[in-house]
Amino acid sequence: MKKVLVTGGAGFIGVNTCMKFAENGWDITAFDNLSRPGADENVKLMLDQGSIKFVKGDIRNSLELDNLLNNNEFYAVIHLAAQVAVTTSVTDPVEDFEINAMGTFNVLESIRKYSPKTKLIFASTNKVYGKLEGIEVVESNGRYQYLDLPAGVNESHPLDFHSPYGCSKGCADQYVLDYARIYGLDTTSFRQSCIYGPRQFGIEDQGWLAWFIIASILGRQITIYGDGKQIRDVLHVDDLVNAYECALKSEGRATGHCFNIGGGPTATLSLLELVNMLESRMGKSVPLNFSTWRPGDQPVFVCDVSKAKSLLGWEPAIRPSEGVDKLISWVTDNQGLFAK
Repeated sequence: MKKVLVTGGAGFIGVNTCMKFAENGWDITAFDNLSRPGADENVKLMLDQGSIKFVKGDIRNSLELDNLLNNNEFYAVIHLAAQVAVTTSVTDPVEDFEINAMGTFNVLESIRKYSPKTKLIFASTNKVYGKLEGIEVVESNGRYQYLDLPAGVNESHPLDFHSPYGCSKGCADQYVLDYARIYGLDTTSFRQSCIYGPRQFGIEDQGWLAWFIIASILGRQITIYGDGKQIRDVLHVDDLVNAYECALKSEGRATGHCFNIGGGPTATLSLLELVNMLESRMGKSVPLNFSTWRPGDQPVFVCDVSKAKSLLGWEPAIRPSEGVDKLISWVTDNQGLFAK
């Protein structure tokens, strides 16, 4: 079995990645500092499976990473550990930088020094494209959309980091790509769109789709930043994990590349459309509050996933209506996890 290290392995994407990879026969080690709500429960779930190892540690500690990479022959590192919220980055830009930029640099350096044959997949973000101010957006049928980009934004679009979060993740994204170019490492950056699914403990400033579902089921008020007509392409976490596995099996076709990874133009939702969907599913109104737009918010983000399809043989399979129903069922069955 090939060994894979998953940083941030006790987070939402991390636990889904670890569990699915372990089911598919990979030898998995999860690495996490357990700072996120729900992380302890996720570790217990993984350990109960019996085939996943857990190491508590922090990517800000380069010595911990050096020791881990120097003493294990990892086939790959899937680097998911991060500070994940724009609003949190505005409140505390220093910690945001230390985790996202410096932490990723530490991961890269440990691989370069101690395990240069190890592949790296980095979870970047669509925020590296900023507000996409050069792309014309129009309103149609109560939602925003691109005027001239029917397939969405591709990887050649200029980078434009907005917010401390955009800057820290964008810095890390570029380091990941440059370490392939300068040092010959097998590194790949996934510029991920809105990911959702089970084990996601969404909160108001991060994980909007999960947060809307959690709040609706628990009867909590939802705040929409902006007018709710903004749209995103949404991607179920099972499809994302499949993309990671496709990249690791791509025989070098992912090396040095960035990929936009999301639901694409056929899997979009506006915030208000999701609210309407939830009200229809649950048969009750959802209490809403509106506030001003947040720094770096894009009225539209839809990614063109054709590069991932061409080079990795990957494309999303789970439709938003199906994925939302699955997440509603999971939250409904696990309400006790959110009542704390």
